[in-house]
Amino acid sequence: MLNLSPFGLFHTVLGLVAVGAGIYAFFRHGKIGYATKPGRLFIWMTIVTCVTGLFIFHHGGFGKPHVLSIATLVVLVVAYWAELRQCRQRWALYLATASYSLAFFLHFIPGFTETLTRIPLGAPWASSPDDPKLAMLIGGAFLVFLAGLAFQLVRLRLNQQSVALQKP
Repeated sequence: MLNLSPFGLFHTVLGLVAVGAGIYAFFRHGKIGYATKPGRLFIWMTIVTCVTGLFIFHHGGFGKPHVLSIATLVVLVVAYWAELRQCRQRWALYLATASYSLAFFLHFIPGFTETLTRIPLGAPWASSPDDPKLAMLIGGAFLVFLAGLAFQLVRLRLNQQSVALQKP
């Protein structure tokens, strides 16, 4: 069908669950974070997606997708560390929010690449992972990521200001 192994299909489903949980967390809570159920689901499914991705060698040996998996895991560690520190240092809340958002965005790079180099069947939209059309699409997704991140950071700032005004 799409030339996916059962393991590749499992990996893909985990990634889709992570993205769905991330979207739900964003719209329900305004951000992704370990403190919420959808946030935890996003984080754990992203971790498992990254780890399973390290065992997929569809394009040969160790390559860019594997580096992206490792980078995503590092971003999640930074986000979680910052989330733990947020009660002591205000800047950590911003770092956690930005890092979780970046981890969410990073799903789209392999997601778009693998999907659009396979479909439509027989005549994929992108000819290869290096297709300029794919780079433009990922660039557009990056702009959406920046807009979403700006929204979250402004919202955090406004919430902190309103909390500060309410203190006697």
